[in-house]
Amino acid sequence: MTRIKISLLLPCWNEIDFIEAVLRNALEQKISSEEMEILVIDGGSDDGTREVVQRYAATHPQIQLLDNPDRYVPQAMNRGIHAARGEVIIRWDAHAAYPTDYVSRLVDYLEREGVDNVGGRWEIAPRNPGARARAIALVLAHPLGVGNATYRLAKEGAREVDTVPFGCYPRRVFERFGQYDERLRRNQDIELNRRILRGGGRIVLLPEVVITYYARSTYGGLWRNNFANGEWVIRTAAYTGTLDALSLRHFAPLVFILGMLGMLVLLLLALTVGLPTWLVLLALLPSAYFALTFGAAVWTSWQKGQLDTLFPLTWSFWVLHFSYGCGSLVGLAKVWRQRSDEKTEKNTHKSTESG
Repeated sequence: MTRIKISLLLPCWNEIDFIEAVLRNALEQKISSEEMEILVIDGGSDDGTREVVQRYAATHPQIQLLDNPDRYVPQAMNRGIHAARGEVIIRWDAHAAYPTDYVSRLVDYLEREGVDNVGGRWEIAPRNPGARARAIALVLAHPLGVGNATYRLAKEGAREVDTVPFGCYPRRVFERFGQYDERLRRNQDIELNRRILRGGGRIVLLPEVVITYYARSTYGGLWRNNFANGEWVIRTAAYTGTLDALSLRHFAPLVFILGMLGMLVLLLLALTVGLPTWLVLLALLPSAYFALTFGAAVWTSWQKGQLDTLFPLTWSFWVLHFSYGCGSLVGLAKVWRQRSDEKTEKNTHKSTESG
């Protein structure tokens, strides 16, 4: 009997629009079906996702459906790791498409170089051909939108990095550095990769291996996703007790939104009680931000030959930055409230004991 070499772990919940395509994508990988298993860890989908997986599993024995009653990704990954039989663990994502040699190239590099995690480059694609969807995809691949995220911007040459999307790990990594932090609903991959680096491990990006990731296609979807990202940047830092679990770029939107609020306060004060001229000018700096984002939208839409995305691009920049920053503010408030409640509970417990 052939030994299982690779385990693909696919956390999902209500992915009816994507699940069939991503399962076909996994089955098309240039790896023997006897060497690879595909574990779909489902969080209780009620939109038909489970039925699609069960239909594929009936004709492809390498596919298994596992339950994740906790629904969230870190719990799904840990359940998958526990159930996996492979020597190599690869996280698979439902909102992405992969080249047919994706698995073989990552596994080959992993075994040849002995690194602790290897991944490919994210290429953002729109979910539909509309101008708004294309604009959102362009913003999520723009340095003004995502900062210096190497896994989105690098084009060629293997390089050591701080994180990669999804990841291909030898099983020993989870034995040495631990599994996913189940407190984190976002950033669990980044936090795990930070632990690997702090422990002396190596993470490599292969930019020539391209993952196509399908971005949100509505402003509401963009806002909700990045609001949650911004919130969980703060909560991740609080739960892990260290800022180096993330990169400085993750905190830039918080600084931005605090600066915007500060400028607004100055402007209101200038209009009501009067302030020195230089403070009034400082309060007008937000106009520079709007000019910068509009200029970036003009240049990008012209460069890409998609002039119909000019105004959707401008709006997408604003939605991305403000949603992320506002999410971080909410994250700060939730962390402060949680710490305050814990302190109150601790003091109450002490008073009860002394009484």
